[in-house]
Amino acid sequence: MIEFQDLSKSFGTPVGLKYVARDITATFPSKVSVALLGRNGAGKSTLMQMIGGGMQPDSGTIRITGSISWPVGFSGSFHADLTGRQNTRFIARVYGVDTDDLTEFVEDFAELDSHFDLPVRKYSSGMRSRLAFGISIGIPFDTYLVDEVTSVGDAAFKRKSRLVFEERMKSAGAVVVSHSMDQVRQLCETGAVLEDGLLTYYDDLEEAIAHHHHNLGTTKDS
Repeated sequence: MIEFQDLSKSFGTPVGLKYVARDITATFPSKVSVALLGRNGAGKSTLMQMIGGGMQPDSGTIRITGSISWPVGFSGSFHADLTGRQNTRFIARVYGVDTDDLTEFVEDFAELDSHFDLPVRKYSSGMRSRLAFGISIGIPFDTYLVDEVTSVGDAAFKRKSRLVFEERMKSAGAVVVSHSMDQVRQLCETGAVLEDGLLTYYDDLEEAIAHHHHNLGTTKDS
């Protein structure tokens, strides 16, 4: 469960304060995949960072039940001089999971072949993303933070990523940011719309999508 209580966050701009959260009070249930919808610049990434603990709110609290992932696919914390294998084993130790099991999963999943034993600084951005997704989804969290989960790789890899994610969702929850309503419908059960610092949660995903389209002034999925 993720519970927001009187949550506020703003940033200074040349024309005044920009609010991404205005006294938000809402609850995302446990073991439910929630689509976080909003226009570009609404503050979805900021809210995800606050949920993950990477950014503090100006006021209010976020209460989380169970373990929560860093944003799935985030590769910014890799040690560039360590190999993919070494990074994987290090992260496994940090999170207290079996190093051999996670390494075996990531090596098979990420499809890096011999690059798995090369320093990460030699990876392309796509390789980094595949490694990051493999490590993220390879660790059993209660809730996953997901940003464009299947946006990396070719069609076959995207399909594999989606299937692995769906398997995880049988025993976990997620907060999912995606611009694709088709992807949202595939991955999510409920939805929340962030607009002008206000968050509206819907048990019915289609109601959330309709609200989002109303805000955008659109009627067709994109």
